[in-house]
Parts: sequence; C-alpha cells; structure tokens
Amino acid sequence: MHFTSQILLHPGLNNSGTNHWQTWWEKRFPAFKRIQQFEWDQPVLHEWMETLDREVSAYDSPNVIIVAHSLACCTVVNWAYHYKRKIKGALLVAPSDTESANYPPGTTGFTPMPLHKLAFPSTVVISSDDKFVSIERAQTFASAWGSELVNIGRAGHINSDSKLGFWEFGLELLSRLDRS
Repeated sequence: MHFTSQILLHPGLNNSGTNHWQTWWEKRFPAFKRIQQFEWDQPVLHEWMETLDREVSAYDSPNVIIVAHSLACCTVVNWAYHYKRKIKGALLVAPSDTESANYPPGTTGFTPMPLHKLAFPSTVVISSDDKFVSIERAQTFASAWGSELVNIGRAGHINSDSKLGFWEFGLELLSRLDRS
C-alpha cells in the first residue's frame, strides 16, 4: 500500500502502546509521523491543539491527513474550528465522549464535546461496544462533524485491547481519504 499524503498519527490519552494499531502503522510506514504531545496522562486541550498545529504547519497542510484515536478526535475537531487550516482529511477512530460519566478523569479543557462541522473530508470509525462512547453519541458526533460513519462491530475502544494488530481495514479507510 502506498500513500501520497503526509500522514500524522495522533494518539489519545496515555499515547498508543506497543500493540496499538497506530504503532504498527508507524513501524511499517516510516513516512507516517506520530505527533508527540508533551503530556499524555493529564493533557490540556489548548496545549494539544498548539502541538497539533505546529506539526501540521511543518508540512504542506492541504496534503496532510490526521489519523486520530480517542481523545485526539476531540482535539482535531477543536483544532480545526480554532485554527481553520485546510487539510486533506481526517480518520477519527473511536472518538471518546469526554462528557460521559465513565470518561477517565485528569483531562483539562476537553469538554464540552465539539460539534463543529469540519471543513475537510473525514471518516469516523466506531465500534458497537466502546465503553467510552455510546453508538448514539458517536452518531451525533459524526453527523455534526459532517463525517462518514463506519461501525466495525464489536471491537471495544479500537485500541491495543481490541487486538486488531496491523488493522488492515483501518488502512483501507485511510487509503480512501488519501485518494480523495
């Protein structure tokens, strides 16, 4: 598989570990770049948005696709609204509902969940048994953001615990954004 866009991987809360599909993608595709946030365990939204903007600005932004997982989805939507940069697209995987009672404590500024329409193509990928977002809320997010919604069935939070390995289907979705 070959990508013509610059792919930026943005993990969520606590970063993506060794067995996370984002880590597998980063190892297989050296051109994919992981965004390195200063604080992974107690993130502050405005700091995450500033880091994201610096990373996107380092490239030809209309050729950038951001692959965000979990809390990073909230970051991307807030960033897009505040910075107004034109990018090629975003793959938003397992967006966490930061307003949910079962969302982990320790984040700052990530509520309320942003419901702004994105100015670039996006795909939201959800699972039917994600403990951090209900299907109804995920559908609300995708609709508000103007995103295509893809439900991959029972896959938990679509993270290391989901045991997706390299997650070929995710790469297929990314490839579709790359070709758009």
